[in-house]
Amino acid sequence: MSPFGFYSLTGAWLFLLIGPLVLFYFLKLRRPRVRVTSLALWRRVMADKRVNSPFQRFKRNILLLLQLLLLVLIVLAAMQPYLRGRASRIRRLPILVDCSASMAGLDKPGGVSRLAEAKRQVHERVDGMLPDQEICLISFSGRARKRCGFTDNKRALRAALEEMSVEDVPSSLDEALRIAQALALTAPFEEVLLITDGNLPEDVAVELPFDVEFHRLAPAGPNCGITALNAEKNREGSWDVFVQVDGSHDAPLGLRVLLSQDGQSIGDQDVTLVPGNGERLVFRVDGGESALLEVRLVPDGPDSLPADDVAWLRIPRSRPLAVYVDPGLAAFRHALAAMKGLVVYTDPPSESGASDVDLAILAEGSGEIIEAGLTVHVGGVPQALGKYVSVGSGGTEVVDWDRGCDALRHVELRDVVLIESPEFSDGAHEGDLEGEGYEVLVHGRRGPLMLWREHGGQAAINVLFDPARSTWPYRIGFPIFVANLVEIAMHEAGIAEIQAARTGVLPAVSMLPETSYSCHAPNGETSERTTDASGWLSGLPALQAGLYRLKGGAEDRAFGVSLLNLRETRLAAAEELRFDEHLSVEANETVVKAESSLWATFVLLALIVLLVEWWFYHRRAGG
Repeated sequence: MSPFGFYSLTGAWLFLLIGPLVLFYFLKLRRPRVRVTSLALWRRVMADKRVNSPFQRFKRNILLLLQLLLLVLIVLAAMQPYLRGRASRIRRLPILVDCSASMAGLDKPGGVSRLAEAKRQVHERVDGMLPDQEICLISFSGRARKRCGFTDNKRALRAALEEMSVEDVPSSLDEALRIAQALALTAPFEEVLLITDGNLPEDVAVELPFDVEFHRLAPAGPNCGITALNAEKNREGSWDVFVQVDGSHDAPLGLRVLLSQDGQSIGDQDVTLVPGNGERLVFRVDGGESALLEVRLVPDGPDSLPADDVAWLRIPRSRPLAVYVDPGLAAFRHALAAMKGLVVYTDPPSESGASDVDLAILAEGSGEIIEAGLTVHVGGVPQALGKYVSVGSGGTEVVDWDRGCDALRHVELRDVVLIESPEFSDGAHEGDLEGEGYEVLVHGRRGPLMLWREHGGQAAINVLFDPARSTWPYRIGFPIFVANLVEIAMHEAGIAEIQAARTGVLPAVSMLPETSYSCHAPNGETSERTTDASGWLSGLPALQAGLYRLKGGAEDRAFGVSLLNLRETRLAAAEELRFDEHLSVEANETVVKAESSLWATFVLLALIVLLVEWWFYHRRAGG
């Protein structure tokens, strides 16, 4: 097959203009007859007459050749030639451009980012579009977005391309391919072009009705970064801050890790990275008031990705865990009395003066409603489950329990004997409880004994029997169970272990109820949100690593959001994408050849020939 093609072959009819051009050149000049006294002055005229006689040899035909060449170039340009890039020409092409955090990686210090290189390649493809071709642009990172539908408008495509920017989140290809699937229902196409640095999950859970051209950009330079940041409270009441650093296979071997608290430096450590192995560091930070910690890397050598060099962690104000226990639940009060770091209330919070309760242990049917991070209802069946489960008087014992549940970790229930016997009603089964949002943690012989439920961001455990009417409080498993409840409540309250917030979405924040707040992002963008009736503000996007500020009324809070992703920091590039056990697509680092329009080249050559003809004619006229 010829490497050249023509989009508009009908323009070849213009080659018929060559005939009239040559015909006009051969026509004689018609001169009037005039009587003169001598022919000496008209010898040149007679010689010119001989030259313009038909069917004679040309003496000076360079102008005719230039005119013929000019006409041929114009006709070829009108036929809209193009250079073939593949066997079959693509009419519609969706282009998926990766905009995840690793696409900000530079090929060298002060060099070009991977996204800038991707944009350059897409620009070339847009510039070479043929008149009947259409391109659709889709960007993706943690989310996917259709930037421009199928169009042949080059200006609109260039504008959509310029709007793409890096988002400091890991990439996910699934949603972008699903958008392409939806487009294929209305505008059929056979192939999708994926342009990425290859830092993608290798397994893609999408069935493809089209082919994927996996174009992997040249890799970025060496990089190191922070991949994990968390803190745990120790027995002395201070915080142990854990920092994980890692890097690419060619990352700088030496770096310094700096730790600051509210802008004041409080520690630093030198680290030597071993390629392929991360390093874990521990800092000791005093407890007390709430503080914002900042961890920063200072590498010895080049670092291509700055987004993972800084991470933030806010440690909360140190305080004891607030626990409310119903006065009638003596077994729970005795188990809690041996634990430190707790404040146990037996009077309702409205009477005891407790503003917030982290763990509430209530007697089922007492009618008390207490908001807490973890609520335990003891000795009865929830009203919503009354038609499925009832409590009988016959004794029972534990058959099985969920050993993976945090509340039952290291708890042994095999020898517990119960006087009460929760049992399913006729026709009821475990699926009915799941339909109401409950999960069975402990199974008895005739029905469930303990349930778990999460609703509205709060967790609840229902113990359907009265522990006082069983042998459980006399077993070692009961205080372990209560200790597990305390640990869960401490994690829910964020006073035992805290994790640094990752990019994507800001964590839910408790503010004033039904109050409007403005969120100021690191890139200068501002968004407005209003808290709900409980004072929670959630769902704020955080697509850039950095400090976010919430302002409203007299409140001004800062929250740090960090990248903290091992795959993005290591800049690992996938060799292939696996869509199922039978279909995989290998990466291709060569730039995919597309059809290149050549009409502009022929027009430029025609202009050059026209200038040469004008210069030649002007030289003759002046000479």
